[in-house]
Amino acid sequence: MASLLLSTSPSHLYNISPRHRIPSLHSIPALKPFKRPNFSPVLSHPKLATHVVYHRTIAKSSSIGSRETEDPIPEESPLGEDSAAFQLSAQKLSSWVYFTVILGSVLFALNVLWIDPSTGFGTAFVDSISSISGSPEVTMLLLMAIFATVHSGLASLRDPGEKLIGKRAFRVLFAGISLPLAMSTVVYFINHRYDGTQLWKIQTVPGLHELVWLSSFVSFFFLYPSTFNLLEVAAVDEPKMHLWETGIMRITRHPQMVGQVIWCLAHTLWIGNTVAISASVGLILHHLFGVWNGDRRLAIRYGKSFEVIKKRTSVIPFAAILDGRQELPTDYYKEFLRLPYVAVTILTLGAYFAHPLMQSSSYNLHW
Repeated sequence: MASLLLSTSPSHLYNISPRHRIPSLHSIPALKPFKRPNFSPVLSHPKLATHVVYHRTIAKSSSIGSRETEDPIPEESPLGEDSAAFQLSAQKLSSWVYFTVILGSVLFALNVLWIDPSTGFGTAFVDSISSISGSPEVTMLLLMAIFATVHSGLASLRDPGEKLIGKRAFRVLFAGISLPLAMSTVVYFINHRYDGTQLWKIQTVPGLHELVWLSSFVSFFFLYPSTFNLLEVAAVDEPKMHLWETGIMRITRHPQMVGQVIWCLAHTLWIGNTVAISASVGLILHHLFGVWNGDRRLAIRYGKSFEVIKKRTSVIPFAAILDGRQELPTDYYKEFLRLPYVAVTILTLGAYFAHPLMQSSSYNLHW
């Protein structure tokens, strides 16, 4: 067999005709020099940059026997998402129809199961908490503590909860428990906001009403970044844990905390009693815990990408801008000229003019 192979020409052995044989080196055309691909457009895309960095890190550390390493991430490269980005052409009419149906269903269920005294549990719940102490300040703090524990507790259990029952089901569970507790706390505050000990009364001071109104208006721009993804709030789209980076996030990494502090200070100044102070203390403590817990959860989810964004943003408003860690683009105002911020403006004005209706509805519940 060996002699047969040695005596057989390669062309006969492999049945290669002369015209199919490998050409000589002189007949091969010169190869063009390799050009390194430009990944800048990908890295500049706000929704892809984080994933590129993540997969690049995984790919480098996934070989057998290699230790986990990470590529250095340039401090100036965008890693987070473009907050409040909204493209009308990307919206589906069916999604917003589902959103409307879900919102209506949730409000109907909330009324039947919680608000309506004849069928709901809301009155019994508030009465049971009020019976613990005759003090409206203590009741206010207890309602806040129950809501904060449930809300932050479920948020901390989001990752294992989503793995257990799915992202949409966990969002429904989260909202179904948190919403009635939040409503009970708000209604109790409206009904009892003037029941405490009056510490100061300066509502007649010229310009104070305008100051409180303006502060409350500004606070809503910080309070509701959830309007960036309303379809996810209602679980129409699959809920995600977002790493926002632009817009209000350039001013503060925790806008809800800042907005809540502004709202609490404005309303405490206006009301001036112990109930307002107890409500403000509870709300601010809850949101300060949310600052720590939110950073912790984002660090677990996004790792190095979050650490980079954390370095170039701040919790205290404008701190990162003033010390040079955050550089505002020249057209920064355009990051606010978007539909979600328009929606916040309309809802804020609507809430202000609806104050009499909100107060009368709360009084009718007798919570």
